[in-house]
Amino acid sequence: MEKINYFNQPNCYKMSNGDAEVIVTTDIGPRIIRYAFPGGDNILAELHEGGDTTEFGVWRPYGGHRLWHAPEVKPRTYVPDNTPIPYEMLSENSIHLSPETESQTGIKKDMTVTLDSSGSGVTVHMKLTNNGQWGVKLAAWGLTIMNGGGMAIFPQEPFKAHSDYLLPARSFVLWHYTDLSDSRWRLGKKYICLSTDDNKRNPQKAGFMNKQGWAGYARKSDLFIKQFAYVDGAEYADYGCNNETFTMRSFMEVETLAPMVTLEPGESTEHVEKWHLFSNFNPGNSDEELDKAIAPLIAKIRE
Repeated sequence: MEKINYFNQPNCYKMSNGDAEVIVTTDIGPRIIRYAFPGGDNILAELHEGGDTTEFGVWRPYGGHRLWHAPEVKPRTYVPDNTPIPYEMLSENSIHLSPETESQTGIKKDMTVTLDSSGSGVTVHMKLTNNGQWGVKLAAWGLTIMNGGGMAIFPQEPFKAHSDYLLPARSFVLWHYTDLSDSRWRLGKKYICLSTDDNKRNPQKAGFMNKQGWAGYARKSDLFIKQFAYVDGAEYADYGCNNETFTMRSFMEVETLAPMVTLEPGESTEHVEKWHLFSNFNPGNSDEELDKAIAPLIAKIRE
């Protein structure tokens, strides 16, 4: 664990095991602002501009990984995280980020970030606690803003012939501004992909009931994978989504959601993502080429 100045933030903490490095902020957040191979490109975005103003103040995207509570609504979702937060070093490669309870919502966010002793694995443990005066229905929501110039990857459910299975496989949810004729989308038999495009200002968003438990982002020769749970029979936000994505120009988010729960005062809900980073990855230009490249890596992390 090393205290460093990063992202114009003087009180960041860097964890490195020689195979991968992670940097978290403590003057804003909770945020993970960097995830990379040592000395390599950050797979996460670093955004120094932009924001959204509500009656709660100015919320800034910053980039990296953050914790929200779904469903999205203004101003509740956009509580600013622009102030220093308490933190505790749990070990040389684990830190607990624990901002104060949001006075506007009564919700407290906690994030524990742990880098494996070797390899690129990172565990991101997120928790929401209701410290308010009444019950609140919500879901823990992990949003990761990726470095632009790449492609998000979402697995389709396994193919089954019409003669073998008649019931639907999962939900694929579209927003009013989603345009599937946009060239940033690539809809394949095994994967749905969404790419960034600096020249396109119009946003694209979609959500999925992802029972395969992973989503990815390929940029240059790096591949980012996050694993997350699907709970059969649980209620999920946004017409049944535990996985969502959003892009606009170079902005790209890969998002996961825990089930919807009603938290009574003092109760908590938790959500966990497991991250992996691979090098020398080539997704190819087709569904078949992508499957050949990524399927062995998914099998490996599932071992």
